[in-house]
Amino acid sequence: MSKAFASTSDLSDKKVTFAEIGRDLYAFTAEGDPNSGVIVGDDGCIVFDAQATPAMARGVVERVRSVTDKPIRYVVLSHYHAVRVLGASAYGAQGIVASAETYRLIAERGQEDWDSEYGRFPRLFRDAESIPGLTWPSLSFSGRMSIYLGKREVQLMQLGAGHTSGDIVAWVPDAGVMFTGDLVEYHSACYCGDAKLRQWPRTLDAIRDFNPTAVVPGRGDALLGHRTVAEAIALTRDFVTTLYGVAEMSVARGRSLKETFAAAREVMDPKFSSYAIYEHCQPFNVARAYDEASGIDDPVIWTAERDREVWAAMNES
Repeated sequence: MSKAFASTSDLSDKKVTFAEIGRDLYAFTAEGDPNSGVIVGDDGCIVFDAQATPAMARGVVERVRSVTDKPIRYVVLSHYHAVRVLGASAYGAQGIVASAETYRLIAERGQEDWDSEYGRFPRLFRDAESIPGLTWPSLSFSGRMSIYLGKREVQLMQLGAGHTSGDIVAWVPDAGVMFTGDLVEYHSACYCGDAKLRQWPRTLDAIRDFNPTAVVPGRGDALLGHRTVAEAIALTRDFVTTLYGVAEMSVARGRSLKETFAAAREVMDPKFSSYAIYEHCQPFNVARAYDEASGIDDPVIWTAERDREVWAAMNES
């Protein structure tokens, strides 16, 4: 029998924190589970990243209602992954916004990603039967666009690829606060199965150049203050460059995928094994890094079957 996914043993409930990180700006975090952000303006709100199911999204709605009765006008999706988008229907928003590239990825691989993620990490899909189907953006853009909540401007931007090819951030200029999705993590492993690893550090540079006073990362605690933000960006950069560096060297030396996995563990375990979801992510991370170093630019679609095959191949004794 093949070894079960590391995430299947992660069954404990996580403590949710809902913290104000700037004027009328909030971070919904849960000890390494996917984060959401809330932006409150003069005449409404934006939720940044929707959670995995409508039932789980209602936990975000409850927190929003604890601080404002203004309507949730928009749900903004940082990227296409199921744990970020499938709860969007719970908000009753007038618009669901994402990059045009995220829309393309949903069409190309959204169902496969849903099946894959649910199979890997079922705890993150509480009350999965509440999901009505794939989440389709009603508004998509390339480059950048602004949403105005009364006088408050929220700038949505593609600063570059990284976690996926469709990543966007939300920048609130009147507060100097950024919502980055999984482009930045804090004491959590980066999931790199759909990554553009060579481009990711340049995208982190672009985020750093905004000099945010606070950041809501994809996973981990909200980041308050320039020093903590800089630390999180540096930790994320260290993770992705270390991963890709090992894979690049392994491919150059003609190593197999399993040999590359062993080499990555030797280098990465001492630095990153304490990070949330590290054990879960690492086989998928190494597989993608190995592919990219081998010249496969567009990430191979993860299916439930491919998940099991890769996991078994890298974890067999």
